[in-house]
Amino acid sequence: MKSFVFGHTVNQLPIMAYEFGTKGPKVLILGGVHGDEIEGVQAASALLHRFATNFSYRLQLTICPQFNYEGVLAAKRKNPNNVDLNRNLPTNDWTSDVAQEKYDPGKEANSEPENQALVQWLEAHHPSLIISLHSWKPMLNTNGNCQMEAEVISKLTGYEVHDSIGYPTPGCLGTYCGLERDMPTITYELERGMPIKPIIKKHVPAILEALKVTEERR
Repeated sequence: MKSFVFGHTVNQLPIMAYEFGTKGPKVLILGGVHGDEIEGVQAASALLHRFATNFSYRLQLTICPQFNYEGVLAAKRKNPNNVDLNRNLPTNDWTSDVAQEKYDPGKEANSEPENQALVQWLEAHHPSLIISLHSWKPMLNTNGNCQMEAEVISKLTGYEVHDSIGYPTPGCLGTYCGLERDMPTITYELERGMPIKPIIKKHVPAILEALKVTEERR
């Protein structure tokens, strides 16, 4: 395992990430894009804990468990600039219109330091799979060629697979990566309020099986 500073927050706190493996397809797992969705942080942290002692995949895996670090610390959806990081990426459909206060995209696309670091990393590494761990209504939202991985997770969790989250999401990661840049993205919506034990028991093993699919098919 190798730790490194993925980027910095609005107030210059380091965003930590962790690398595993040196060969094979590149995979990025993000937790805490929305700081109040602790279930995704817990799932990413559980994966990190598991891989710290045993990583046997032929993958180059990067885990950033608390991407919106200051949002996680404050248990708030948005970053300290009150921007929703999952509406701020420089997609073709980005807009400064604020559909609802919680979805504030910022005044400019990619204005936030967290997303600037993410975009820089994506341009440098171009991963074969991204799993972004959120919590809301249970579902797997796929963008790009990641249906096989999503179906494996669905089989083990009972979560339905959808190619749309069900409402407009300009400036989101799935569009930026999965639809516009051939970096397949699964937005994994864990059940909001799920205790950590079932996350570790059910969802961590499901992600492990999905990683095997990526390892074999890419």
